[in-house]
Amino acid sequence: MAHTSSSTPETQVTIEPPQFNRPEVEIRASSKRKKTGTAHWSGSRIVVQIPARVRGRERRAFVDELVERLLTQRPQNAAGDLALEERAQVLAERYNDAVMPASVRWVNNQQARWASCSPASREIRVSSRLRQCPEWVIDAVLVHELAHLQEADHSVKFYEIANRHPRQNDSELYLDGYALGLGLRIEEGDVDVATSEFR
Repeated sequence: MAHTSSSTPETQVTIEPPQFNRPEVEIRASSKRKKTGTAHWSGSRIVVQIPARVRGRERRAFVDELVERLLTQRPQNAAGDLALEERAQVLAERYNDAVMPASVRWVNNQQARWASCSPASREIRVSSRLRQCPEWVIDAVLVHELAHLQEADHSVKFYEIANRHPRQNDSELYLDGYALGLGLRIEEGDVDVATSEFR
């Protein structure tokens, strides 16, 4: 459910929560803006700026078009290993009791898994296929792998940690559909304690 707050007399701000197929959207309706609308990324949120006069169905269509254009314009996660590692550290602080990995990087050699964690070396590797996914999906995958730094197997305690990310289940559904669309067969089964994998 969207909630509205007024930041200035000229601008009305509405926050739409993340949905399955799009991130959180902040809509800024400005009385100073007359005709055009814009959209840009601000972290994992999309910020849309529109004229305040646009209302109802026209507003909904205008916002949806700007969001869709931004989502298809470029991969959201073109950043390299350093940005991925920094994101993992933020997520570790928030969801993993500040238990940090030794390294986190993108790899091209994971054909049948989305990511892996080696608890002994504390290294996390993420399939470069995920670069095209929304940030909240990558975040959920990272939190899953970070949880393996505390619990090597998929125990009850492991899921208690991994599921601290509020969209863990949504991420799994998204990745099931993504794998189907790519024609991938992602491995199922138990996780080896030496290398824990997000499948």
